[in-house]
Amino acid sequence: MEHVPFALDLGFALLTLVCVLVFLKATGWPHKLAVVIAGWATLLAALGLAGFYLQTQGWPPRFAMVIGLPLLGIAALFATQAGRRFIDSADPAMLTLFHVVRVPVELVLFGLFAYGAVPELMTFEGRNFDVWSGLTAPLIFWFGYKRKVLRRWALIAWNSACLGLLLNIVINPILAAPFDFQTQAFDRPNVAVLYVPYVWLPGVVVPLVLCAHLICLRTLIRSK
Repeated sequence: MEHVPFALDLGFALLTLVCVLVFLKATGWPHKLAVVIAGWATLLAALGLAGFYLQTQGWPPRFAMVIGLPLLGIAALFATQAGRRFIDSADPAMLTLFHVVRVPVELVLFGLFAYGAVPELMTFEGRNFDVWSGLTAPLIFWFGYKRKVLRRWALIAWNSACLGLLLNIVINPILAAPFDFQTQAFDRPNVAVLYVPYVWLPGVVVPLVLCAHLICLRTLIRSK
């Protein structure tokens, strides 16, 4: 990763910060959540700087905690009464606009591909179509929440489709990473996420994007 320019590292670090701040704004600036996210991001960075994720052999891989613990946290939000109160206080319009961040994320991935840190399949020139979620988010925000011309089923369909695109860009990179179960991209594996700051992509950015969709879907399904 030493050939990846510092400007790209800094750009992604700032992008992660923007993602966190926008998500916190959309959920009412909960102080406890801010502390949890900050602490989690710091832990991920500390372990990454220590080379913890570079040990990719064995089962389960050390990297599993990067994705697994945020998923448990999201599950706890939806399973507990306090978590559901937090979810129901969120602003679905702002959470929809939040997905614009997926456009610069795709640009970062393309930059990492140019420097050989991720395979082409993780970019919009490969199998990653997640950029469309970010490009369409302002339209859904405007016509769905400001002008209110999109029906509820259309908003549910958009969130569901974007969840599918997110799932695609989660599964393919995992199968392209240098783990025991790697099945693709052997010539150029996905190594970027094993390093700081890119470990924040699966550990912070993706969980926030997932949570935003799930919150919006819960709100839409429950609304009359």
